[in-house]
Amino acid sequence: MQAHTLARRIQRGFTLVEMAIVLAVIGLIIGAIAIAKDVQRNAEYQKIANKFAYQWKAVYDQYYQRNGVVIGDCQQAPTYMVNGSETSFAGGAVTVCNRAGGSAVAGIPENFGNTGLKICNGQGYAAAQVGDGDKALSGQNLRALISRVGVRMPPGRGEGQEDRYLYQDTNGNATELQVCFQWNPPGTASGAGNVMVVRGLTPDLARFMDQIIDGKPDSREGRFRIQGRGAHAGAVDANAPGTAWEANNTISSAIQTNDTATGAAAPGAATATGRQYDEDRVVLLTAHWIMEE
Repeated sequence: MQAHTLARRIQRGFTLVEMAIVLAVIGLIIGAIAIAKDVQRNAEYQKIANKFAYQWKAVYDQYYQRNGVVIGDCQQAPTYMVNGSETSFAGGAVTVCNRAGGSAVAGIPENFGNTGLKICNGQGYAAAQVGDGDKALSGQNLRALISRVGVRMPPGRGEGQEDRYLYQDTNGNATELQVCFQWNPPGTASGAGNVMVVRGLTPDLARFMDQIIDGKPDSREGRFRIQGRGAHAGAVDANAPGTAWEANNTISSAIQTNDTATGAAAPGAATATGRQYDEDRVVLLTAHWIMEE
């Protein structure tokens, strides 16, 4: 009798309670892995904001404090415009630093020529590759200007590439950020005045940085805005309700030309595939961070 009872005990399987506990533990492990990935990504975004973007904001401010003018402006006849030393005045071929014929007209940006050129350290992404609205390159080099006044730049991607930062998009593809500076004329939807141009942002990273800088992720308003969004430029769109940093996981999004982020490839996008596969590169955007000076 005792041997028969022992055999029945040995052949007994798992109870429903035991199976439920095992499934619950598995679920907790899977959930913890998913949360860990989000935590790791947010930590990387925070590092990009603190160790790269904000450090370049500090570089811009230090340059202004040491020179009394913004990056690329001329000290003897300042314009308060990035790359002001390359602008012409009163329709003349002479740069504004010399102010030839300057007494005849007011010294305001509307009377300057050759304005709005972007100061970078190299081309980086080609024009319109990470959003419409790219300006032509200035003849001045960002790294040379910063180094000349002895301002220390963030490490970035390495020596000579301090203006770049490498990170992974949500599909695991290597992506490069690039920082430039330019002056936007009055009426520019992404903000008038001097701006930091941040190229190579995924929509997730743009939302994260906008939340830190502005307090809310809004691509239309605030100090951190999307570059070249056609739907933001109309007179009826001024001070209108905000727009999200929308896009899907394809590099060929239609965000540049209309209000939808899905559909066929947009002109000027980085590829012409329009695919939305999980292994594709995430769509990249360009943002303008409005500077105080």
